[in-house]
Amino acid sequence: MNLQSMTGFARAVAEHDGTSIAWEVKSVNGKSVEVRLRLPQGFERLEPAVRQTIQKRFSRGNFQATLTVGRAAGQQVQPVVNESFLKDLAGLAKRLQEQFGAAPATADGLLALRGVLDIPETIETEEARAALDGAILASLETVLVGLEMARQGEGAALRSLLAGHIDAIEALTLKAEADPSREPAAIRERIAEQVRLLLDASANLDASRLHQEAAFLATKADIREEIDRLKTHVASARVLLANGGAIGRKLDFLAQEFNRESNTLCSKSNAAAVTAIGLELKAVVDQFREQVQNLE
Repeated sequence: MNLQSMTGFARAVAEHDGTSIAWEVKSVNGKSVEVRLRLPQGFERLEPAVRQTIQKRFSRGNFQATLTVGRAAGQQVQPVVNESFLKDLAGLAKRLQEQFGAAPATADGLLALRGVLDIPETIETEEARAALDGAILASLETVLVGLEMARQGEGAALRSLLAGHIDAIEALTLKAEADPSREPAAIRERIAEQVRLLLDASANLDASRLHQEAAFLATKADIREEIDRLKTHVASARVLLANGGAIGRKLDFLAQEFNRESNTLCSKSNAAAVTAIGLELKAVVDQFREQVQNLE
């Protein structure tokens, strides 16, 4: 299955019985499906159907959908002016100006008063309205297909980027595993040297107890489990990428696991080389997790 980014934009236009229909839909990152709509006055009735259509097609993202409907020339509504009321208001405004020095009335100010200008609603049959609604929703399906393709295009680029991060995590894991400082002989020599230094510094130290503590610290500093878990997470991430679909949340969980193992590797490391590898690993994991946030 394809991967989808949560970022995308699409536009679709259509025409129905002389009426132009235009949809613009864009999406950005989101934890779930959130939809904001901008519908023309009189088309609020479509909101439930539009929301349901978007929510059924996508798993995650913040969506903003804008509908523009242009009536054909024959369908344009002519405004109606209540001329007698307007004349009375103009006369009142003139008397106020003469008697009290009020500012002169303007045409746009008078027309803006309630009751002066009326825009009647268009008269359409239920059949005509249902047909227009159907055309609008069909156009919505078209624009959502375009949005899905745009998100899949971004998703393909993300798949390649994330695969590179996973390769880097695996390479660093193998590098830490193969580091000479993890050889048993090297570990024994390093601990033996530390024990000698402590014994030389104080003759009162219990040599037997000191060797026990050294053995305990050597066991605690072993990073075998962290390396094994990192390998397992790498394999899981590759399976998810190969299968595709809405895997953003699962990869985000793996990113947290990668980060946890990287932190533990750094804290348990008893060699500068392994610590450096752990820090580099943390940087790659941060990049991986940042990109995962864009996936559906």
